[in-house]
Amino acid sequence: MNQPKSTDKPFAISKQAVVEAFRKVKANQGGPGVDGCTTEDFEADLRNRLYVTWNRMSSGSYFPPPVKVVEVPKPHGGGVRRLGVPTVADRVAQTVVASELEKVVEPKFHASSYGYRPGRSPLDAVGACRKRCFRYPWVLDCDIAGFFDNVPHDLIGKAVEANTDQKWVVLYVRRWLKAPLQHHDGTLEQRDRGTPQGSAVSPLLANLFLHYAFDEWMAREFPRVHFERYCDDIVVHGVSEKQTRYLQKRIAARLSEVGLRLHPEKTKVVYCPQDGRNDKHENTSFTFLGYTFAKRSARRPDGAIFNGFLPAVSQDAVKKMSRTLSRWRLHRWTTLSLDELAAWVNEIVPGWLDYYGRYYRTALLGLIRRINAYILRWARKKYNRLRAFKRAVAWWKGVTERAPGLFKHWAWTNGF
Repeated sequence: MNQPKSTDKPFAISKQAVVEAFRKVKANQGGPGVDGCTTEDFEADLRNRLYVTWNRMSSGSYFPPPVKVVEVPKPHGGGVRRLGVPTVADRVAQTVVASELEKVVEPKFHASSYGYRPGRSPLDAVGACRKRCFRYPWVLDCDIAGFFDNVPHDLIGKAVEANTDQKWVVLYVRRWLKAPLQHHDGTLEQRDRGTPQGSAVSPLLANLFLHYAFDEWMAREFPRVHFERYCDDIVVHGVSEKQTRYLQKRIAARLSEVGLRLHPEKTKVVYCPQDGRNDKHENTSFTFLGYTFAKRSARRPDGAIFNGFLPAVSQDAVKKMSRTLSRWRLHRWTTLSLDELAAWVNEIVPGWLDYYGRYYRTALLGLIRRINAYILRWARKKYNRLRAFKRAVAWWKGVTERAPGLFKHWAWTNGF
């Protein structure tokens, strides 16, 4: 696998590109596909497996296997979301194609597109939305109904063809779009639309499709209207209710032209109240990328209190983290030392705080205090001498003073 490329294959695909693709797949982890082969199994015979993948892709004889369907509950209730899990070899092949296509399309993407792009994150989109909500009093919170299940194959193919002269990229994208879904009982579902969430190439294809279906259309039809798009999550800003409702009608019509539709119940026009904006409206909050935007009190750098339309961790996100915390049952891990308990908690909780604590971090204090309460229960259960609450509190005070950085979330609060 150390030669740069083949000279006698129909498609000049670099062997090094396949090696780099596996490294990305391994870093992203992920479960096995329909063949049951894990990343570890694949790596056990890495040289041979990568050669087979490269050889088939270079010769044009690579055909993707079915994609395993995994159903997960939707975060807001109301059914399940279907994820597609390709095999490890297929994820490697998809990553090769995605890397090649990304080189061409990434520089063309709109500045307000944030999803699955290098150097951009969901927090960047939340931050941009926060700034614009200060300036514009109205928002159209767009929800595309079943985007990944309904995006048209023919339009995705045309978008790919318009952006690359590499025939193998177009060939394999079309084959992946047609690859059947395999359910848990082994039945196969043929597809004529949609691109499964969970595959390595789907996010890029989704971005490319919506670049033409939405971003470029908005730039052409409404050049002065600002928006943030994270894949199929879209927020559009308006100067008046009348303009925002007009935007809703036009966007709905545009999506209908490309085979999609706005969800009639989840898409809504939202008023953004803050100091100086006190009109009444039925919708005065919306959730975007795990943050709920609503009127909140905050303190300026000079200490003055003001009311702004600000993002804070959503209640759905808090509930999800709370359920995870409950499942841990930290207070029962009495076989661990305090240092071991801290090492385990520090692997996960700081990630929550880094994301959901970027804006309006006080909304997370209740969750942190609950974590601390579990740790105190752990101590009282582990040490007989701490069964009395007053002794446990004294122990807690001593530990937090001696080792204030033991649990990383103590930098926020050590209260319980």
